[in-house]
Amino acid sequence: MAAICLSIAGTPFAAHAEAHNHSHEHVAAAATLQLNAGQKWETDAALRQAMGNIRQAMAGSLHAIHENRLSSNGYTGLAKKVESEVGNIVAHCKLEPQADAQLHLIVAELLEGAGEMAGQVTTGKRQDGAVRVIGALEKYGQYFADPGFKPIEH
Repeated sequence: MAAICLSIAGTPFAAHAEAHNHSHEHVAAAATLQLNAGQKWETDAALRQAMGNIRQAMAGSLHAIHENRLSSNGYTGLAKKVESEVGNIVAHCKLEPQADAQLHLIVAELLEGAGEMAGQVTTGKRQDGAVRVIGALEKYGQYFADPGFKPIEH
């Protein structure tokens, strides 16, 4: 999964991913998001903080995104924020293997959205990347136990 994340995020993310020391062979088995026997997956403080930071950044730009007023620099800034927070998640990952595998599905979506927002994907609009990141945040709230996390209303 680290290779996938690196190919999506590009070079700035490489240093963060290399700091991630535990094994990810279990990731290949998880193709779709699933609950943990009907319950949300446990989280840790580092994950909750990073996801909250991503949510806050996206929510702060939501009106400009919806009104098609966010500049290219604005999207690039959001992309960098998402990539930075994903780097924090990867560097401080302390979840049990099955939860970690599920989280990597959300991380991949966050990084894909960041790439789109940064203009690295020429087939869509930067706004599409923002929509992808907001969707990943919604999935996080649906599948991970984070009592303080509120999905972005849009």
